Amino acid sequence: MVTVLFVCLGNICRSPMAEAIFRHKVERAGLSKQFHIDSAGTGDWHIGNPPHEGTRNILDEKGIVYDGIKARQIEIKDLKQFNYIVAMDDKNIKDIQTLEHPNSAQVLKMLSFMEKSPQNDVPDPYFTGNFQEVYDLLSHSCEGLLHFIREKENL
Repeated sequence: MVTVLFVCLGNICRSPMAEAIFRHKVERAGLSKQFHIDSAGTGDWHIGNPPHEGTRNILDEKGIVYDGIKARQIEIKDLKQFNYIVAMDDKNIKDIQTLEHPNSAQVLKMLSFMEKSPQNDVPDPYFTGNFQEVYDLLSHSCEGLLHFIREKENL
């Protein structure tokens, strides 16, 4: 089982959107039974909440299911339980690293999987309001991430 955890600040915008998009791409590739996909935030403000309305709206528009996704905070045990932890920005990576626990997970940056990315970090639509831009960045990056994992895991 390949385990992937997407991480952002509050776990209501970027990381649940990435989780839903990646699940959708994994399902379309016929690999659902070989993956466990989740998301978490570095902060605890939104624990138990569904994705942000803007995230839900763009996913509904694209026909991507997000049922069951609820905000949670990343925990030390996640560092051991997930093969790949994919952060949305540099601050998320620093926050993950402060958990100070030896882990087996690879901590990766989301936009490193987007060819010719126009920026370094996935902007937070909670502050920018631009959910379409974030969807576009995540959709392309999730495609690259799936390709990367398929090659690495021989899927």
